[in-house]
Amino acid sequence: MLPSSTVENYLKAILKAQSVEVAPDALVPMGQLASALGVAPGTATTMVKTLAESGLVRYEPYAGVRLTRSGEKLAALVLRRHRLIELFLVRVLGMSWTEVHDEAEHLEHAVSERLIDRIDEMLGRPAVDPHGDPIPDPDGTVSRTRYDTLLTCPLHTAVTVQRVSDQDPEFLRFVERHELKPGQVIEVEARDDAADSVRLRGGNRRTFTIGARAASKVLVQAARVVVLLLMLGLPAWSQTGGSQSATSSQPAEPESPFKIEDNSFLVEEAFNQEAGIFQNIFGAARQGGKWGMTFTQEWPIVSQTHQLSYTVAYLDGDRFGAGDLLVNYRYQVLNEGPGRPAFAPRVSLVVPTGSVRNRLGNGSYGLQVNLPFSKRRGSVYWHWNGGFTWLPRAEVQGPASIVLTDRADLLSPSLAGSAIYALRPMFHLMLENVLLFERSFDGIGQSRDTLYTLSPGFRGGWNVGDAQIVTGAAIPITWGGGSTDTGVFLYFSYELPFRKK
Repeated sequence: MLPSSTVENYLKAILKAQSVEVAPDALVPMGQLASALGVAPGTATTMVKTLAESGLVRYEPYAGVRLTRSGEKLAALVLRRHRLIELFLVRVLGMSWTEVHDEAEHLEHAVSERLIDRIDEMLGRPAVDPHGDPIPDPDGTVSRTRYDTLLTCPLHTAVTVQRVSDQDPEFLRFVERHELKPGQVIEVEARDDAADSVRLRGGNRRTFTIGARAASKVLVQAARVVVLLLMLGLPAWSQTGGSQSATSSQPAEPESPFKIEDNSFLVEEAFNQEAGIFQNIFGAARQGGKWGMTFTQEWPIVSQTHQLSYTVAYLDGDRFGAGDLLVNYRYQVLNEGPGRPAFAPRVSLVVPTGSVRNRLGNGSYGLQVNLPFSKRRGSVYWHWNGGFTWLPRAEVQGPASIVLTDRADLLSPSLAGSAIYALRPMFHLMLENVLLFERSFDGIGQSRDTLYTLSPGFRGGWNVGDAQIVTGAAIPITWGGGSTDTGVFLYFSYELPFRKK
C-alpha cells in the first residue's frame, strides 16, 4: 500500500501520541487517536485495521494501537518534512510561527525527500522546529527527552522554555503575548490548585498569572546557571605572582600600588603561585535561584614555573551535590616586565565525577585550555583571557531523559577581560567581563548560546603573620537567551607557606 496522505496522517498522529507515553510499549487508545484526527472512533478503527494488515501498526482490539518499526520510520519521515517546512516558512519566508502549522500540514505530503534534504542543508541541519519539537534525522531517528511543565517544575527556580506542545494559532498568540516562546527564561512563583492557576515571573521581572491548562502545555528545563558554569570553566581564579614573584626578576617598573595581585573572581590572572606558598580558594554564587560553591587549592611544583591545582564544585542541580572535578596544570611562560605582560597558559582535565542524573555533571572526560595575559598600568591591572572547554561525549542531564542519541561532542569557546583598580593597596575595585559561546545538548540536538556577563565587585585583604586573607564580593549580571539575570558572588582566600623560604 502506497503511503497516501491519509495513511501518513494516521501514522504521524500515532507517533506523536506514543512520544508522550512513559511506558515503552504502551498502546495508544483508539478514542484518543480518533480525537486527534477529528474522525469518528469507528472510522479510526477501520483505518487502523488496514494499517495493521500492511505491517505498519500493531492493533489490539479494545486496547489500542502502536506503530511497528517500519511504521515508526515512515511516521518520523512525515514529521521531519512537517517540521522542516515549518522552520523554512518562519526563517526564510518570514511567516509567523502561529500560522505555519496548517500550511505544513498540506505541504508535507507534496514535497520530495530530495527537496526536504536541501531545505535541511540550507537551514543548517536544525535540531528543532519553531515550536521546540525535535526534527527527525534523514534515517527517521527521533531524539527524545522529557521536560517538566510549568505545573511540575520546581518553584522559585529559573527555567528555560524548550517546547510548546499545543500549536493552535490562538494558543501560540497567547504564548507570544506572555513571552513564553522557546528560549525564554521564567520562574514559577506560586501555584493555586483551587483556582487552577500558576503565577509566573518573566525575564523582565514582570509577574503574571496563567491557567493550569495553559501551563501544562509549556515544557521547560532548569535554566543553566551561567556564573556557576563560569566558575567551573575558569577555575584558577587566584594565582599569586604579581610584585611578590612574577615581577621580582624585572624590577624596572615603579613599585606596585597593589599589595594583593591575585584573587580575581571570573577572569583568570597570569601568575602562578610563588615557590613555597599554597593557596586555598572558596567561591559561592547565587544566580537563577540556585547556589553553587567551589573550592580550589593551588601548589607550585618546586618553583613558580610549574603549578598544579584542582577545583571541586558543589552545585544545586536536582539536588545539592558534588559536580565535575578539574585537575589543572599551568606553565609560567612569561613573567611581567617592562613592555611585556605576564603569560601563563593553563590546561585542565575535566573528570566526570558529578551525577548526570541529578544535573550535577556532563558525564564526559574533557579538556579545558585558557590563555591568560596580565599587565599593570599605574594603579590599574588589566587581564585578558581566551580559551575553550571541550567535552567529547557529553550526556543529557536529568533523571527523566529518554534519548536515542545520548552523547554529543561539545566545544564552548570563551573570551574574558577585567580591570582592577587599587583604591588602596589592600582594597581594590573590580570590573570583570566574560563572553561565553556555550554549546549544549538537550537530547534533541545541540544549540549554542551567547552569554555575556558583566561583574562589578571589590576585594580586600589582610596580612596575618606569614599568611594572607582576602575576601570579596561581586554582582554578576548576565545577558543571554533574551533575558537578564542578576546574581551575587562571594569570595574567600587563605594562602600561607608550606615550607620556610
